[in-house]
Amino acid sequence: MSLAVTGKIKLIGEKQTFDSGFQKVEFVLTTNDKYPQDVKFEVVKDNVDNFIKYNKVGNDVNVSFNLRGAEYKGKYYNNLVAWRISKPEVQATDIGVPAKEIETEDLPF
Repeated sequence: MSLAVTGKIKLIGEKQTFDSGFQKVEFVLTTNDKYPQDVKFEVVKDNVDNFIKYNKVGNDVNVSFNLRGAEYKGKYYNNLVAWRISKPEVQATDIGVPAKEIETEDLPF
């Protein structure tokens, strides 16, 4: 199941590397909802180094993620595995210019 949410990075944990070579980093996102929520995500495998390189606490981001669930010794666990983190797109009205004033000219060809 693939989902998405927008918010501000509140916390970035330490990179964890396991004996198998698997690596992950967890981060907390404060959502932009009417009632903001702090939600923990994880970034895994090859995405870890890029996540750490390009993201900082306080960044506004869009997070695309998969909901993963598993059973272990009779207990059930859920993980939110982020697979894409991007900056939110700026809308014309976000920078104070009405959208209708930003029109592109027809291309000459």
